[in-house]
Amino acid sequence: RGQYDESKSRLEQRFMDKVEKVQRGDEMPPGVMKMVKVFVAVKRKIQPGDKMAGRHGNKGVVSRIVPVEDMPFLEDGTHVDVVLNPLGVPSRMNVGQILETHLGWACAGMGRQIGDMLEAYKASGNIEPLRKTIGDVVGDGPKAEQVKDFDDDSVLRLADQWKRGVSIATPVFDGAHEGDVNEMLALAGLKESGQSTLYDGRTGEQFDRQVTVGYIYMLKLNHLVDDKIHARSIGPYSLVTQQPLGGKAQFGGQRFGEMEVWALEAY
Repeated sequence: RGQYDESKSRLEQRFMDKVEKVQRGDEMPPGVMKMVKVFVAVKRKIQPGDKMAGRHGNKGVVSRIVPVEDMPFLEDGTHVDVVLNPLGVPSRMNVGQILETHLGWACAGMGRQIGDMLEAYKASGNIEPLRKTIGDVVGDGPKAEQVKDFDDDSVLRLADQWKRGVSIATPVFDGAHEGDVNEMLALAGLKESGQSTLYDGRTGEQFDRQVTVGYIYMLKLNHLVDDKIHARSIGPYSLVTQQPLGGKAQFGGQRFGEMEVWALEAY
């Protein structure tokens, strides 16, 4: 009984607190009767200085945007969308981005094969090669039996979905391993290294070494250069240390650390 009364009084107290909070209303400046806040959504095109990231902590800043004809391209003329600095991999050891690139490349390769088989079916009317290709892609996974029992219409619908790239999901800690990725690359008829020959878009010449090309998710983060850019002449100082304040909000100075000093000295 005592426990019940205690719980009841606690709930009633919480209720009274919430009622009081609602009745009290927001803190407003003196003389203000009503305040209206308006939020405007704007689309901003990406520009140098904006921040992007993949799904593996591999964030970075856009350093240059060039016309599509200046981007490196594959043997079939396909241009790459983004060029990432390879130095962002070894020191941070986030190898997941490499595996994701290879997986995306393998899925796209298998999609191309299915697309070719679909075209062959339209020409010949024989669906068996297409069914076999889809069976090879599914392998002995949990859906293998289900796919084997598909009628012709279902096979064609699945092929139409997958011709732009096979959909896959890989769990976080029990996902695809290197061997699985190699298997998929081989199945897609691609090199197991996951690398391709690229040509310089500006000169048209082949690059000396093979380059890792693939498909990954890239996200634009809400850290845009237009919001971050800031300069200061003479401004506010801290009363205690007599040093300039920090940050754009305080109209602060730029902190110039040891490494920046050494960079200037070296220059």
